[in-house]
Amino acid sequence: MKRNGSRSCVTRKSRFGSRERDWLKGDTQRGCVCLYRGTAEPPPPSSGPQTSSNPQTDLQLVLCSTSTTVDELCTQRDGQELYIQLHGDLVRRMDSSEQPLQMVYDYLTSMGYADLTRVQHEAANSDLSCLIRFYSERPVNADQQERTLLKGVFSVRKGKTQLHKWAERQVVLCGTCLIVASVKDSLTGKMHILPLVGGKVEEVKRRQHCLMFSSAGSQAQTYFVNFDSLAEYQRWHRQASKVVSQTVSVVDLSCYSLETVPEYLFYCQDITHLNLRHNFMNLQGSGGLLNLPRFSQLKSLNLSHNRLGVFPECVCEILTLTELNLSCNKIHTIPEQISNLQSLQTLSLDGNHLDSLPKELGDLSQLNSLGLSFNDFSHIPAVLERLSTVDKLAMAGNRVESLDLCTLIRMSHLRNVDLREVMLNSLRWVKSEALTGMSQVTLLDLRDNLLDSADLSSMCNLETLHCQRNQLGTLTLSGFTLRSLHASSNRLTTVNLYPVPNQLTHMDLSQNLLEYLPDWICDCRKIEVLDITHNLLSELPSRLFNSLSLRRLLTGNNRLQRLPDLLDHVPLEALDLQHNRLKELPESLFCKALNLKFLNASANALESIPPSSQSEESLSTLQELYLSGNNLNENCAALLVGHPVLMDQFLRFTSLLTYFGNKLKSIPSTVSSCKRLHTLIAHSNHLTVFPEILSLPEIKLVDLSCNELTEIQLAESLPATLQELDLTGNSNLILEHKTLNLFSHITTLKLDQKCAATLGDSLSSSCPWSHGYSEMTGQRNKLCVSVLAVDRFGDGVEACYGIFDGDRNEEVPRLLQCTMGDVLCEELQHSSIDSVYMCNTFLTSHRKLGMAGQKLGASALLCYIHHEATDSGGYLGLTVANVGTCQAVLCRNGRPVQLSKVYSLESCHEEMDRVKLHKAIITEDNKVSGVTCCSCLLGCSYLSPWVLPKPWVHTESLCPQDEFLILGNRALFERVSYQEAVCTVQAVRDPHTAAKKLCSLAQSYGCKDNIGAVVVSLQIGEDSCTCEAPVSTTEPRLTPPAPVLSSVTPTPNDQASLSSSSGVVTEFSSETSASEVGSEAGSTASDENPSSVPGSRPERRCSLHPSSALCGIFQRQPTSTMFSSKQSDNGLDSDDEGPLEGVMSNGSKLEVEVDIHCCAFQLRSGAPESPKNSVLKKHCSDYQNGKMPKKNNVVVSATNGCLLAVCGREIAELKKSPSTSSLFGKKLSNGSVVAPEDSHNLIEVALEVPKKKSGYFTAPAQQDPEDQLIVPPSLEQEVREQLKGQSTQVSGLSAPSTPTPLEEKETIKVSQTLKM
Repeated sequence: MKRNGSRSCVTRKSRFGSRERDWLKGDTQRGCVCLYRGTAEPPPPSSGPQTSSNPQTDLQLVLCSTSTTVDELCTQRDGQELYIQLHGDLVRRMDSSEQPLQMVYDYLTSMGYADLTRVQHEAANSDLSCLIRFYSERPVNADQQERTLLKGVFSVRKGKTQLHKWAERQVVLCGTCLIVASVKDSLTGKMHILPLVGGKVEEVKRRQHCLMFSSAGSQAQTYFVNFDSLAEYQRWHRQASKVVSQTVSVVDLSCYSLETVPEYLFYCQDITHLNLRHNFMNLQGSGGLLNLPRFSQLKSLNLSHNRLGVFPECVCEILTLTELNLSCNKIHTIPEQISNLQSLQTLSLDGNHLDSLPKELGDLSQLNSLGLSFNDFSHIPAVLERLSTVDKLAMAGNRVESLDLCTLIRMSHLRNVDLREVMLNSLRWVKSEALTGMSQVTLLDLRDNLLDSADLSSMCNLETLHCQRNQLGTLTLSGFTLRSLHASSNRLTTVNLYPVPNQLTHMDLSQNLLEYLPDWICDCRKIEVLDITHNLLSELPSRLFNSLSLRRLLTGNNRLQRLPDLLDHVPLEALDLQHNRLKELPESLFCKALNLKFLNASANALESIPPSSQSEESLSTLQELYLSGNNLNENCAALLVGHPVLMDQFLRFTSLLTYFGNKLKSIPSTVSSCKRLHTLIAHSNHLTVFPEILSLPEIKLVDLSCNELTEIQLAESLPATLQELDLTGNSNLILEHKTLNLFSHITTLKLDQKCAATLGDSLSSSCPWSHGYSEMTGQRNKLCVSVLAVDRFGDGVEACYGIFDGDRNEEVPRLLQCTMGDVLCEELQHSSIDSVYMCNTFLTSHRKLGMAGQKLGASALLCYIHHEATDSGGYLGLTVANVGTCQAVLCRNGRPVQLSKVYSLESCHEEMDRVKLHKAIITEDNKVSGVTCCSCLLGCSYLSPWVLPKPWVHTESLCPQDEFLILGNRALFERVSYQEAVCTVQAVRDPHTAAKKLCSLAQSYGCKDNIGAVVVSLQIGEDSCTCEAPVSTTEPRLTPPAPVLSSVTPTPNDQASLSSSSGVVTEFSSETSASEVGSEAGSTASDENPSSVPGSRPERRCSLHPSSALCGIFQRQPTSTMFSSKQSDNGLDSDDEGPLEGVMSNGSKLEVEVDIHCCAFQLRSGAPESPKNSVLKKHCSDYQNGKMPKKNNVVVSATNGCLLAVCGREIAELKKSPSTSSLFGKKLSNGSVVAPEDSHNLIEVALEVPKKKSGYFTAPAQQDPEDQLIVPPSLEQEVREQLKGQSTQVSGLSAPSTPTPLEEKETIKVSQTLKM
């Protein structure tokens, strides 16, 4: 078998052996192609016995090289042809010269893989089949075949009378006709064609499985067809019913992977509309495009997305065509024969490579619509001057650099001109040298260009102008007929219009540099919508505010200090005043604006709100009110009762829900009169009394988190409608069991876990970071945002945080949440380069999405806190990677530092250039194919190569000036600026409260989408640790520290009080000799802590630098495999690697090792330092020199009065994978994964260890002798005596009448031999 040539291949149905693996390692240009056999159509019974009854696909692994062609593969396999399928979509027959493995390599390279060795490895992964798959035969889709063609031999009778007899005939249902042959088994001879459009198909009740087909018209014909089975009967009935329901003869064969038109379709001569979009149509063949002129009545033909490469001249022979679509076919030229289509009215040539048009195109006198968008035109084609019936110039996404208005004047027939760039054009200026006015153009679209000024005053009949996202400083227009002006995201300081636009109804001047509004705006008589947000306005004209036509006024994010008074009743319905400097609202606002339904006055300096009415009866129609971020107190809440509609039409997360973040001490009792109140959000206030709202019959959600509640007084029963109650962040709140029982029916109850402080808790608190997160659905029915948060990631001092936004799907964010942490763990074993392991993490996660990632996608952001590669024991670094619109912001010295990149079409010019090269169609709302505004996503693989999963990767070194990290999705940062987000978190500090407040802020600013936020509090010291500086005993202290108790007395109400302070187990370096380890282990077992000084407290130490007093813990000798940099899902990377530490196998079951003999140092007072501790002292002193070997944590818990100690590495191995984090904490209802606390009972942890032999809990059959406790023989007796003394002290703390089972089973493993 040849294996050394590029023209050979090897086919196997099983895994490769050693010879195949050696052959692959010899050259990165060698690889493996996964070849599938499609589901073949079962042969008829008469064809003999079937060779295989299994309809499922059969996978074959084919070894080949990048130069191996399809022809060579087929020759080696005795096959005929190969097919390729991308993203589970269409299946295409491959050319004989194509190279399958090279295609896979190119695909992976375009995704973002850079290393050839990794590309070779990924190409052999069978999971890649969801992205690119090869077939040895064309797969058959039953549903597709049904929609394309139905045929069979059935009993047929013609006519409704009994004159005709039943006879077996070949029957075909294709397109719009029923075809009945005159011969039984063939289509030779006379064919009977029955048009079905407008006809009937009915069930014949007197005969089983029989249908009656009738054509339309006065001379209608009828055929009866009797089917053999119910399945066939239903299939034909279903397809025929679709045909007869049509009003025109339309045949839709789009997205069928067709290469030719079905031959039977040519019998349907009544077809007028044929859709062949998104196929692989060929010119040649019996059903090729050359045969399309056989359709004598064809009027509409759609051949878009067929990769034709050339203009099919054969369509120029279909003289009846009125509509022709050839978009996205890589066409470079248009033939002269186009002039034959004199009836053509619509011609779509978008998304090609055209740079010129033939002059013969001007002969099409009836052509009224011509699509030329996203081509390569550098100027407006001159032939358009002859097309007098074309009223719209559609040239978006071309390369037009300048627009000469004189050219448009010569094209007097044009009405609409579309020259929007969508970041693809390079239009820089508009020339206006003509003195005469342009009377024909009514709509001009210049969006997304590079214009710095525009004088369009000569367009006297202009009605609509779009010039968003340019660089305009000045804009001059004619106001004679102007109705709509859209000029946001520019640099406008003024807009000149003459005369006053009396027809203007909508104007958008947001995100500009306006310091004042032009006077002509106040004179507009019909203006209804005015958007001037994000400008520099300090006041509003009184005439504008009192306009009798204005219905929506958006003035947020300006510098307004006051509003003019309302002089008369106005029709204003929506008023946005957020992010200004208002101290009060007009006193007559609610009295004069009776139609006001929406008011957003968040982020101002309001101290009160105006009354709803000057009398007892209120006519207010206010429905949504946002007042967050003001200086309001509880007195203003009583005024809300005067808005009856507001109180009666509460929607989720609207109206009163935005009262968070003020200074409320109580919610007035008048709220209890709102019988239809659904939701109340009043978190982040100073509430001390629980409001009387649980008696309301329709209450569903109550959020009173982050307040000062101390108790809750409830009635005997609660409303059954209550679904969510959030009481987190109330540190003084104590709930009795009776109260908790009343809350048992609530779907989501959020409370703080008040667990007693254990060693694990203390250790967690010493971690340099902590996090909080919040997710809110807004007005969506489902939550499409997920959060990944692991404070203790991996073995060392590391953390991993992520946020995933699926926009409108929840499947992809949940999958990423569950898998991305594990993928990062795996990638860290292969590379230490941040850009490599982060990029590969995203690409692998993209592949692992499988079928869900073919049509759905999500924005993703992942943050990994770790030691920098240059100093593994010192400074910390933060590596951030993201795709889509999720963002990360670091607060450094009180200022925001952006760490991510927004991959949207509006903000990333480099990505737009890439999308331009691949001829993506960008819709007017700046979305790729109308699907997404992002150019990089995880998932949505069917949009490749326009949308890719390759992330932006950035690494930032952390320093003591770094305070916290904020992660958020698009909805959060669209409403909340970086600086405001930083200021909000600084004012709150608690991560959980801060994250909740950020989400609520975005909602209070009008966001109604899903919102997610993660806040990570950082406490980075000078040496990247949280250790306290040593304090001299002679130095005075303002507050005396709590003394360290030398003994602990348990109480019945506080069993957890036996928990001790934090401690860290030192893990020895793998270079330490066996004798040194044995010596240190023996010394450690006999060491004792020095005595505690009264009035002093233990020095707070982080997990980077453990206290030397806590190093006296009995150690197991680490095996050499303990320091392996590789890791796999089952805990073993290969057969020759050792098991996971802390998981032992006794041949039949798994045990979690628990040592209870190593914790006496936490109970005894001091003792003279042992000489045997010198080695350990020397080892611990290496920390001060920057030598920081890996360490294990110790978790100590109290159970029945007995202290248990277990090496934290066992728990860390379980917790470092997000998929196993459920063992240590209750999974939240929304599916989010958060870091579990270390304060769980160790016995419960041991009991919850899965019994399955998979995942991280798989252990080898034999116990590794190195994975045992090593005690030198000379120290065995001393260790036994010391353990006996420790057992006496520990047992003395428990109840004497109830010995614990663990005391009875106390054991120690002593090695019989000491490895030197």
